[in-house]
Amino acid sequence: MTTTTVRAVCPHDCPDTCALLVTVEDGVATAVRGDPDHPTTAGVLCTKVSRYTERTYHPDRLLHPLKRVGPKGAGKFVRISWDEAIDTIATRLGGIAATNPQAILPYSYAGTMGLVQGEAMASRFFNRLGASHLERTICAAAGGAGYKYTIGARVGMDTEQFQNAKLILIWGGNPIASNLHLWMRVQEAKRNGAKLIAIDPYRSLTAEKCHQHIALLPGTDAALALGLMHVLIADNLLDHDYIAHHTLGFEQLRERAAEWPPERVAEVCGITAGEVVGLAREYGTSALRGEGVAIRVNYGLQRVHGGGMAVRNITCLPALVGAWRIAAGGVQLSTSDSFPKNKAALERPDLSSNDTPVRTINMSTIGDDLLRDASPEFGPKIAALIVYNSNPVAVAPESGKVMQGFAREDLFTVVLEHFQTDTADYADIVLPATTQLEHVDVHSTYGHLYMMANNAAIAPLGEAKPNTEFFRLLAARMGFDDACFSDSDDAIASNAFDKTHVHAIHFDWNSLKRTGWQKLVVPDAPFANGGFPTLSGKCEFYSAQMLADGFDPLPAYIAPHESVASNPVLGKKYPLAMISPPARNFLNSSFVNVTSLRATEGEPHLDMHPADAAQRQIVSGDTVRIFNERGSFEAKARVTDRARQGLVVGLSIWWKKMAADGKNANEVTSQRLTDMAGGPTFYDVLVEVEKQ
Repeated sequence: MTTTTVRAVCPHDCPDTCALLVTVEDGVATAVRGDPDHPTTAGVLCTKVSRYTERTYHPDRLLHPLKRVGPKGAGKFVRISWDEAIDTIATRLGGIAATNPQAILPYSYAGTMGLVQGEAMASRFFNRLGASHLERTICAAAGGAGYKYTIGARVGMDTEQFQNAKLILIWGGNPIASNLHLWMRVQEAKRNGAKLIAIDPYRSLTAEKCHQHIALLPGTDAALALGLMHVLIADNLLDHDYIAHHTLGFEQLRERAAEWPPERVAEVCGITAGEVVGLAREYGTSALRGEGVAIRVNYGLQRVHGGGMAVRNITCLPALVGAWRIAAGGVQLSTSDSFPKNKAALERPDLSSNDTPVRTINMSTIGDDLLRDASPEFGPKIAALIVYNSNPVAVAPESGKVMQGFAREDLFTVVLEHFQTDTADYADIVLPATTQLEHVDVHSTYGHLYMMANNAAIAPLGEAKPNTEFFRLLAARMGFDDACFSDSDDAIASNAFDKTHVHAIHFDWNSLKRTGWQKLVVPDAPFANGGFPTLSGKCEFYSAQMLADGFDPLPAYIAPHESVASNPVLGKKYPLAMISPPARNFLNSSFVNVTSLRATEGEPHLDMHPADAAQRQIVSGDTVRIFNERGSFEAKARVTDRARQGLVVGLSIWWKKMAADGKNANEVTSQRLTDMAGGPTFYDVLVEVEKQ
């Protein structure tokens, strides 16, 4: 028997981006474990990825191209050859492109976070074709925009510094479920005497293990941040020197914050004034003592109408108290912009024709957009859809409309997948994609600061092909002879990062493949002496760019689209707010079909506060129907005070076909968008619940 160990990377949409060691015995991957030497991974994997071989060798794995033979949605297919598949796709796309290539749309997101198998060859193909662009907003767009308006880029604290903090605010996230390796460092800080405070409408697994939980109403985080500013300024808990030298617009901010006394904040957020005052004083006094005060702000809180502004407001807080002065202080939303990704080399935007402006479709409104007819405003009707690294029928908002769109008989749909997902059931052609163990890739991250290499551990199973190979074959069949379509995966990976940038000046792909990971060259405390990547070089409490873009240039509160307070008429019909954060054993819709993980989750549940349940004569174990004007789905009730009164929580995202009623939480979510960057409002939802 020949046994080898191969260095790889977790590809999934998680900030941890773990370094993997894959054990291969006679060409078969037998185990996946965390690299004990990688400082972030530290030898530990989440339950999901520790079972990655179950995913790769799953009995339902797609291993051959398929062609639909039944009605759309029925999931009936017959096996075909790769040649037939490529010929069929090239013929259909060629015919559509001859009339208007912008009737063709890619739909993808973070099924893999790899820079090679994600968008590199795919973007080259769609740019050359002249297809519509996809605005990839479904996860992080609003928060990223608000963050960048304030400090200039998605950069911030190094995860490796959190264990040195003395006060940690976990704001809008559940790292036990979705950021395990940050949680390990937070736990170390706790053992060293740090205080942990969770700010979240739901008492998550993480919130249960913090010293304090502030259970504000969904969509009111921006108001809480304004209240903290009010108290910090009123109590003079400020680093005046840092403010004077490294911020812009403090006097205007002072006036705005004065409008948000704790009593007003308490009313808006559904908490007490004492919680506002206590949190502000603890934050300010700890920072002024020179202790590390760290904020981990996550994407949950930005999935509401005012989500971008909420993240902006929170991002102002460290500069007020000088938290950035030390490495264990500041805020982290994402480390994405620390990586000098060479997007031009990867995706080749220069292949696009300059003759016609390219239409952009927001992925968060795909339900409406698939149902639109051609018009001067919209452009051509979407005639073809190529789906890869995504499962929109399960994950996109207002799912009823998404399914209607995918069911159109005149829509030609191709899906690249590992499994026959809800989306694959609607495809005309389904193509088998490789998993992370079967292809080469290179990764940046959004939760730490290491460039990562993924080596192929095993040969592709069956007839599975990497995404890159599919787009190479399709480009060749459509007559695209540009040299870039012949680039190997290794050649693409070797140009992933800009080696002229100081952060990645040491990047060498061959070396990275051997070591598996290498840290960027970045300072421990990025803004200790200012130097923010804004136009002013300062943390911008007042943003002229926001004003130019049509936003309030100062921190503000934007009420939810749907809440009892902001929309009382709707609130009378549907009086319960609903959020649908990730289930611990799923990652978006990935891993739902892994039997051991689905068995751990059990079945779709809805957590309800005892008072709300009693009012509706609901007890734990009852099947309930959750509904609003957009749709409905069913779940088993769990009566618990983990959900604050007025809130219901449906941990997600279940494949529809694996739910008893064939539906999931996105039946009731909305296609309305966030205040900035066109993000989705998954947690800005009113519903009613009734016993079945």
